[in-house]
Amino acid sequence: MIHSANDEPAGSGPETMRYGMLGADASYAEEKLAKYTGEADWEALRPHFTTGALLFVDPLLSLTEVGLALSQDDRAAVEAWLKTGDVLKPGDAHAAWWETSGAKFTALVVSPFVLCQPLV
Repeated sequence: MIHSANDEPAGSGPETMRYGMLGADASYAEEKLAKYTGEADWEALRPHFTTGALLFVDPLLSLTEVGLALSQDDRAAVEAWLKTGDVLKPGDAHAAWWETSGAKFTALVVSPFVLCQPLV
C-alpha cells in the first residue's frame, strides 16, 4: 500500500512514499534515482507520451545524469541537451515506430517527467 507523507506520523507503520521525488528521503540523489529506474515497454510509456511528459535521452548520455540534472533544476545542462537534441520530446514518428517495433526502454521517473532510453 502506498501512503502519502501525511497519512501517518513519521516512523510509524510502513515506509511512506513522499510526493516530491527527492523529498525527505535521506538517500543520496543517485540512490533515489535508482529507486525510480526500471525497464519499460512502449505500452507503459505511451500514456506519458500522450500527456507530453515523456523525454527521450540519447543512449550516449547517462540516464542518471540527466535525471539528476532535472531533479536539481540544472537549467544550463538541460537546455544544452535540448538544444543539441540529446534530450527531446519524442514526436508522432517516434511513437509510430515504437508502437510496431516492440521497443524496450530503461525509464526513469523524475516527476513530472518520465525519461526513456532504448535498451541496447
